[in-house]
Amino acid sequence: MSTNKKKAQDRSARAAAAMAEAKRRERKRNMVIGAAVVVVLVVIVGVIAVVTTRSGEVDAAEAGASEYGLTIGSDDAPRQVVIYEDFLCPFCGELEATAGEDLSQLAEDGDVQVEYRPISILGQISDYSPEALNAFFVVLDESGPEVAKAFHDALYADQPSEQGPFPDTDDLVATAVDAGADEDAVRPGIEGMSMQDKVDAAGKEAQDANVRGTPTVLLDGQQFNDGSTAQDLGTNLVDEIRG
Repeated sequence: MSTNKKKAQDRSARAAAAMAEAKRRERKRNMVIGAAVVVVLVVIVGVIAVVTTRSGEVDAAEAGASEYGLTIGSDDAPRQVVIYEDFLCPFCGELEATAGEDLSQLAEDGDVQVEYRPISILGQISDYSPEALNAFFVVLDESGPEVAKAFHDALYADQPSEQGPFPDTDDLVATAVDAGADEDAVRPGIEGMSMQDKVDAAGKEAQDANVRGTPTVLLDGQQFNDGSTAQDLGTNLVDEIRG
C-alpha cells in the first residue's frame, strides 16, 4: 500500500471516529437537556401548585353550603374548614396523609366542621382526574356521605402517580364497593360518567370562587396558607384548630 493511500485511509478513519464521537456527545447532551427539562417542569408544576393557591382572594361559600362537597362534623362546630382538592393532585394526597385522620377526629369531637370540595383541574394530565371525581359524586349520590367519605379516603390511600399507571373504571368500582357501595348501584354511573355535568359545575363553582390551584384550604372563611409544603400546611392547620 502506498504511503499516500495509507494516509488517506487514516484520515478517513479519524474523520469517522470524530463523527461518531460528535454524535455520541450530541446524544448525551440531548439526554441531559431532556432530563433537565423534566426536572424544571416538575419544579414549575410544584411552584404553580403552591403559588396559585396563594394568589388572589378566595371567596368561597362557608363549609356545608356547597352543592358539590362532602361535609363532616356538626353545624355548631366552632371552626370551619373547606378544602378544594383533586384526587390526582400529589400535594392534596400529602395534605390528606398529614391531616386527614386528625380532621376526621376533630370533626367527630365537635371541634370543626370540614367540607371537602373535590374538583378536576388535572384532566390535561390524565382522564383519571375527572373519572375519579365522577365516581366520587356517583358514590355520594347512590350510597350517602358516610360511604362517600370512606371512598374519598381510599382514593387518596391508593393515589396514583401523575405519571401513571392510572386506575380504570373497574378499579374505581372495586374501590367504591370496598368502601361500602353497592356495585349494581354505582357501576353504571362510574362507567358511563353520569355525573359529568356535576364535575363541570363543581369546577365552575371553584373557578368563580377564585380557586386557582389545589389544595386550597380555607379556615373560618379565610384562606389558610401557613406552610411552605403540603405537610406543613396540614400540620399547622390541625394545630391551629386544636389551639
